[in-house]
Amino acid sequence: MHDIRAIRENPTAFDAALARRGDAPLSAQLLEVDAARRAKIQAAEEAQAEQNKASKLVGAAKASGDEAEFERLRALVAEKKAAVAALNEEAKQNDAKLTDMLARIPNQPAEDVPMGADEEDNVEVKRWGDVPSFDFAAKEHFELTGVAASMDFDTAAKISGARFVMLKGAVARIHRALAQFMIDTHVDKNALTEVNSPVLVRDEAMYGTDKLPKFGEDSYQTTNGWWLVPTSEVPLTYSVAGDVLAEKDLPIRMTAHTLCFRSEAGSAGRDTSGMLRQHQFEKVEMVSITHPDESDNEQKRMLACAEGLLEALGVPYRTVLLCTGDMGFGARRTFDIEAWLPGQNAYREISSVSTTGDFQARRMNARFKADDGGKPQFVHTLNGSGLAVGRCLIAVLENGQQSDGSVKLPDVLAPYLGGKTVLGSDGKLA
Repeated sequence: MHDIRAIRENPTAFDAALARRGDAPLSAQLLEVDAARRAKIQAAEEAQAEQNKASKLVGAAKASGDEAEFERLRALVAEKKAAVAALNEEAKQNDAKLTDMLARIPNQPAEDVPMGADEEDNVEVKRWGDVPSFDFAAKEHFELTGVAASMDFDTAAKISGARFVMLKGAVARIHRALAQFMIDTHVDKNALTEVNSPVLVRDEAMYGTDKLPKFGEDSYQTTNGWWLVPTSEVPLTYSVAGDVLAEKDLPIRMTAHTLCFRSEAGSAGRDTSGMLRQHQFEKVEMVSITHPDESDNEQKRMLACAEGLLEALGVPYRTVLLCTGDMGFGARRTFDIEAWLPGQNAYREISSVSTTGDFQARRMNARFKADDGGKPQFVHTLNGSGLAVGRCLIAVLENGQQSDGSVKLPDVLAPYLGGKTVLGSDGKLA
């Protein structure tokens, strides 16, 4: 959410920030509604003052026996009372209109975010690991002999339709092991607090984390009004909504492993093979609530946490800084981590780490009070995948594939797999 006061003070800068995202200027429209709202508020205050003044004179007129003046003043009080109510209602309507307009405008990009139209203009900032060289034609994850029988798309389609999968046997266990490895690493090494959060949330939580009103079609809603979370960013971030935190308690660093649900509206025809893009998937999320002065450093820290997981798993990756045209609605700056998938001969996104500045905090009124006193300030919020479990499974399977259809698994998963380090071509762990 944007601060209308900042737009009033510098509309040119606001429009320039929108232009960097490729959006048309909006300050004039916003300020027109804001001016109408403020005019109604002022008029209501003036009418209220006139009503109060007349009310004080009513008793005096009655006491003096001046019936005509008494009736005139009583009628004036009623008139002003009605005017105050009408003006307040008009101000309320203008306020709702302004709030809705502001809620649909994306965050302003940080100054160091590169200009660009789409993913082709993203800037690579890091590359790690050697891309594996095979003496055979690399296969996609679902084509591997040791995987195919345990990655059941047909049964999932019978139960739920397209873009669902049933994982069975060893593959299901590897998937579970990856999630536990991620959570354990975040808790034991990265000092994040594990949270078991709800996956059903109210409108307010979706709105406060900028998923509503603009992106409602991208998520699923139950018949009684709950939303299935698109990511645990929503409950973790919204957990501080309405709070005034103590500065000494910042940063708050959380992680959660949850199911996530996305309708993938508008993605028809994209990534339909295998389990790369599903309606239901699992993700380990990281969320930080920070002091504004520390949010840029916190983003670097979170990025290192996500990259460290891939390095421990031995999965080659590259990190890119998203350009203005490819950045998400609520993001001020985003780094994507893309894992190497030999079956596609391409790097594909496995994590996004974003800072929103105070964009979400304003929507959900999350603030902190400095230790030395003063007026409460908005916190900064950050979120990042650490990591998408299904996509990480794909990367591990494809990078570890062997010529006979078996898969050599990362050593760090062995403690979670009973010491086993290979997924055999027969689909069993060895």
